[in-house]
Formats: sequence, C-alpha cells, structure tokens
Amino acid sequence: MKTLSATAQAHPNIAFIKYWGNRDSVLRLPSNGSISMNLDGLTTRTTVSFQPSLPFDELTINGHEVIGKGLDRVSSILDLVRRMAGIGMKAEVISESNFPSGAGIASSASAFAALALAATQAAGLGLSEAELSRLARRGSGSASRSVPGGFVEWHAGNTDEESFAESIASPDHWDLADCVAILSAGHKQTGSTEGHALAPTSPLQAARVADAPRRLDLCRQAILKRDFESLASIVELDSDMMHAVMMTSQPALFYWQPATLTVMQAVREWRSQGLPVFYTIDAGPNVHVLCPQAALGETEKNLRGLPGVTDVLVAGVGGPARLLS
Repeated sequence: MKTLSATAQAHPNIAFIKYWGNRDSVLRLPSNGSISMNLDGLTTRTTVSFQPSLPFDELTINGHEVIGKGLDRVSSILDLVRRMAGIGMKAEVISESNFPSGAGIASSASAFAALALAATQAAGLGLSEAELSRLARRGSGSASRSVPGGFVEWHAGNTDEESFAESIASPDHWDLADCVAILSAGHKQTGSTEGHALAPTSPLQAARVADAPRRLDLCRQAILKRDFESLASIVELDSDMMHAVMMTSQPALFYWQPATLTVMQAVREWRSQGLPVFYTIDAGPNVHVLCPQAALGETEKNLRGLPGVTDVLVAGVGGPARLLS
C-alpha cells in the first residue's frame, strides 16, 4: 500500500461568548453554545501521512517529538478517521504553529481543526464542513470553531450530530482586529481540558450556563449589525463570568497575572476616553484586545507601552481551515 498524505492549515479563534465546561467530556458536548472570530495570520499547519511501515502513530509539534497524553489525543482522532475510512495504517503527524501554544491563544483549536482536515483528506474522506467541525470537536471543543471561516457560532446540541460550528458572518463582514497582549508565552499549569472538568464545582457555573442563550443572542446581533459598543459590553461580561467560574471552582484556577489586570483596566480607561476597544481573555494570562482596523495603530502602541506586556500579536478576521497543495 502507498503512503496517503495531506497538509492542512487552520487559524486559532478568539471566543466572544466562551465555552467552559462539558455535558459530555468524551464527545466534548459543551455546557453552552459559543461564538468566536478566527484570527488571520496566526496559523497551524499540519501534515498527516498514513504509512504502511509505521508500527504506531508518531507526532512532532514545532520540531519536538510528542508522546504520552498529547499523542493519545491525536491518535484518538486518527482512530475515528481510520474507522470511517476503513484503513488500519498508522500515521506520521507533523504540526507547526507560528504563535505560542498552551498560553491561552487557542493553539489546540487550530491544531485539531488542521488535523481533522488533513487526516480525512489523506484517508480519502470527503467530509462536509459540519462533519469536519464535529470531528475536530472531539480533539478540542474550540477546534470545532476553527473549521468554518470568519465569525463562527458553535451550537451546543444534545448529540454528537447536533454539536457543530458554522459561520454566521464572513471574514470581510466586519473589519475588526485582535491585538493579543502577550504577558507570558509559557505553558499554563492547568490546561483547558482539566479546567473544563472543574467547571461544575463552581457555584457560579449554573448561573453562567443558564444566562448563555441571552448572551449568545446579544453577541450574534451585535456582530450582524456591526454594533461595536454592544459587542464590547457583552464580550467583556462573558469573559469576566467565565473567569469568575474558574476562580470559584475547586480547586480554584487563577489564570490572570498582575499584568492581566493592568491591561484590562487600561482597556476600560481607553474606551472611556473614546478609543473603541474591548478585552477578552481565554484560559491563560494573555489579553485579547479587539478594535476596528482603523484604531489598530493606536491600540497596539498603547498596549506595547504597558508594564508586563512583552509582545503584541496582531490578527485580522481569518478564513476557514483549508488544504495546502
């Protein structure tokens, strides 16, 4: 048998309405739906080669061989693909990202979206976007949102078939930019997968989930109407609610660093002075600061002047996961 190979690229995304907590941790069915924006310019490129000579799956990320839990997560997706395609060959997976991983910039989202597309293509499967989104979700929940392009909504659903993401607005719908204030490029101590499992231990999680449909609706309408002020208020609220759940779980998760608060307070101050900006923070210390492209120069300059900010990554609105020749 010959080697079957394909290469795909996907963008990470920043969630405006957050995913935190699972109803089913095996299928990664989320406690609530979520909405995000793909980040252009930040990419993960993954090549999957099914090879008859390999005794087991091999994984290389950014030049380093990965074994243990990381390899197991990738193999579980490859097993699903092998089952669908009726093949038994093990695979070599080579993945590279051009941004820090494990620091709250959704590296697993772009990684598993690219893996799902490359693996299914290499195996000769022609999956629909919704099917690819469902497959990517099994590796990392937020990866479901990195399969479609632009502004994306992940439907929580009640079953595997119902839980997938789709685009609600194209990349060119709204000229937004994300300035990611890098405060720490190191790996976080508690990864998102472990964090999701702790969400139900917070007394605040039930209230956060119960209110999610309202926040989803406000966020969706703000995007469709390009209403920056409405988007700013609901996204900051949603981010603060998720971190309140994290901080009140057992054990408590504190992803913020002192510089995280410095950036949050500065963003609110700049907005009160007329600069259109808002923040949101994933499971990590780094702060995503969103603004219209017209305000990008001033926003980036302001962020670089804050103590504790070591770098600023800038991204526009990204497209869908795609195959590379």
